[in-house]
Amino acid sequence: MSGGRRRLGRAWRRRRPLRTRLALSVTAAVAVVAVGVCAAAFLVVRSALYEQLDLSLTQSARLAAQRNPGDPPGTLAGECRFLAAPACAEVVPADPAKDPASPGLLPVDPAARQVAAGRKAPYYTNITVSGFPARMLTTDYAKGRALQVALRADTVEDGIVEAAGWLVLTAAAGVLLAAVLGYWVSRTGLAPVTRLTATAERIAATRDPRHRIELPPPGREDEITRLAGSFNTMLGELEQSVTAQRRLVADASHELRTPLTALRTNAELLARADRLTPDQRERASAALGRQLREVTGLVNDLIELARDEEPQPLVEQVRLGALVEHCAQAARTHWPAVPFQVRVPDEPVVVPGVPARLSRLLGNLLDNAAKFSRGGLPVEVELVPGIPGVPGSGPELTVRDHGPGIAAEDLPHVFDRFYRAGAARALPGSGLGLAMARQIARAHDAELTAEAAPGGGALFRLTF
Repeated sequence: MSGGRRRLGRAWRRRRPLRTRLALSVTAAVAVVAVGVCAAAFLVVRSALYEQLDLSLTQSARLAAQRNPGDPPGTLAGECRFLAAPACAEVVPADPAKDPASPGLLPVDPAARQVAAGRKAPYYTNITVSGFPARMLTTDYAKGRALQVALRADTVEDGIVEAAGWLVLTAAAGVLLAAVLGYWVSRTGLAPVTRLTATAERIAATRDPRHRIELPPPGREDEITRLAGSFNTMLGELEQSVTAQRRLVADASHELRTPLTALRTNAELLARADRLTPDQRERASAALGRQLREVTGLVNDLIELARDEEPQPLVEQVRLGALVEHCAQAARTHWPAVPFQVRVPDEPVVVPGVPARLSRLLGNLLDNAAKFSRGGLPVEVELVPGIPGVPGSGPELTVRDHGPGIAAEDLPHVFDRFYRAGAARALPGSGLGLAMARQIARAHDAELTAEAAPGGGALFRLTF
């Protein structure tokens, strides 16, 4: 049964909002402290009041013993029935047979007989005298006899009741204050969490990641503020990702519009092939095939770039020198008017990688260089081996052309998707080759950079 109640209590706490649970926890903690302090204060006040009364009883017992040394059992003084009267005093024998004929005003219990016989220490007890509360001291008096002294305790009892009333009011005020403080602490302490929740809900409703959580001024950071800052950082990354996706879709739509229009035009033209001469049909068919290949390549590039990561095929040790020679020979076939000068070291340069992807990277760099080369000027390709055992000194491949170069304002954007510099807008291409080259380089733990070459032209540097 108790286990079921505990489970119900845990379920109730889980259903409560965090702010409510925090407020209840703070209220309970402060309330326990307030009630504990008031209870301790009550015990201290009660003990102090009784200590004063016990001191008066001790003095009255000493005075009665001095005034009546060696008196037989019986009543020495019986005025304590009145509030302002002196203490009552009685002598109690250890043997009940020696009790006086008339009973005294104070009660006699077996413990008092033991004190008279010397077998028990003096003690205090609360009694009733004539219907009023009183406090009695039982102490040794003479051999075989004990002395009982009593005083009215009305003032002490009243003081204890009054102190208890005030302390109960204080505890109630403390609990109420604890509730207010608990609500305030939960409200102020969880304010950043509330703002974080509101921002997340607003983003979910509007699908706009530009919203941010307002942070306090510097110097007032705490755990929740750092959480809000991390959330803002995540929102910034999400905004960049969404913006990049939207830009990719917009750029892809723009780039696909022209070849698709040309495809439709040529397809419609071939649909009326009976009206065309054989030479016109051949040119239209060739244009259609060329445009299909262009669209296919563009779509494949878009698919690879949209993944924003490289696939994970089997990695092998690739000889860079042989790969560079192979890619340069393929480029000579594709660009017969452009001379390619290749310099590779005699010793083999080996790096881990995927040959097909590295060939795509080098092919894109060589195509880009050949596209901007001016008549008769070569594209220079050089592979430099790294220094073994020296961190950051891996193999380096450079591809340099002697074209118009890269303007300073275009340099930071040459690897952006669909970016076309002013000098390249009249040339064929979609603006995806260099973006794909950098993606492949980073997948192989390499860095691809672009810079202006000395004496003119562009220089691309691939460092493993």
